[in-house]
Amino acid sequence: MSHVIPPGDEARGFADDVRRGLGGRPKVLPPKYFYDALGSQLFEAICQLPWYPITRAEMGQLERHAGEIVASFGAGLELVELGCGSGEKLALLAREVQGAGEDRLIHLVDISEKALELSRSNLARLPRVRVITHRASYEAGLRAMAAERRGPGARLVCFLGSNIGNFDPPAAEALLAEIQRDLRPGDGLLLGADLVRPEAELLLAYDDPLGVTAAFNKNVLLRINSELGGDLDLGAFAHRAVWNAAASRVEMHLVSRHRQTARVAAAGIEASFAEGETIWTESSYKYTLEGITAMGSRVGLSCRRQWIEEKGRFSTTLFGVEGAG
Repeated sequence: MSHVIPPGDEARGFADDVRRGLGGRPKVLPPKYFYDALGSQLFEAICQLPWYPITRAEMGQLERHAGEIVASFGAGLELVELGCGSGEKLALLAREVQGAGEDRLIHLVDISEKALELSRSNLARLPRVRVITHRASYEAGLRAMAAERRGPGARLVCFLGSNIGNFDPPAAEALLAEIQRDLRPGDGLLLGADLVRPEAELLLAYDDPLGVTAAFNKNVLLRINSELGGDLDLGAFAHRAVWNAAASRVEMHLVSRHRQTARVAAAGIEASFAEGETIWTESSYKYTLEGITAMGSRVGLSCRRQWIEEKGRFSTTLFGVEGAG
């Protein structure tokens, strides 16, 4: 079963964001447009790189604690993953869910069709699961699931892989508030977050020696060309990662190598670039343990448990609704 963004709405939204983003100062593009079929595959490759430890750290935490996490909610737990990736992490939790004579219900929310397909395929290997995919934004997917909810069992929303870091602090808090509104007493949120660590280590994770992250970053330009009739020269842009200590974030940019002009037919724009001018494509915010707990508390989520990876690079936090059990 699937719920899908209408193709026309998706294309118009992409064109609108490109028109605003390349027409402004500074130039920006939302990171959600990294994730077409190629972008999703490139991100899966990034997750295998030795300089990007987030995925391995999180998998290790889930392998050790999945049973404990699931057991705290009782039988018949319904799982939801926002930004599902490959589905391998969710499968660790799904294996621990005990159904009450029914199939385990899993909701997947992602804007990438490729990610949904890959997750569905991985989860289908488990016995007795029913997967519902929502090709939608996080907010739209949450609203759809809230409207459809029927059973009495608890729901655990999983927001893993440090995806929360792609939102600036106000937007991150607003998203957690949206999640909290759709939870009932007894439900929970499992949140993965990348932690602040030395600058050199962070920059290697976002500017790897193999150039995989650079290809992932440039893929947004390829999408503009192929889907919106753009004529951007990919070779005329360089990948750059910067650690902004004051804002506690790694920034990814595409830097214009020289003065140039590019047209994007579907967006109806002609964008001019000065030499050295950048397109800001992603911010990845890094957290402290205290900051994660405080952010949840401000939107009515209480910290039940918090685990930190042994090298202090990643944390997983289990939140519940305040006043619930």
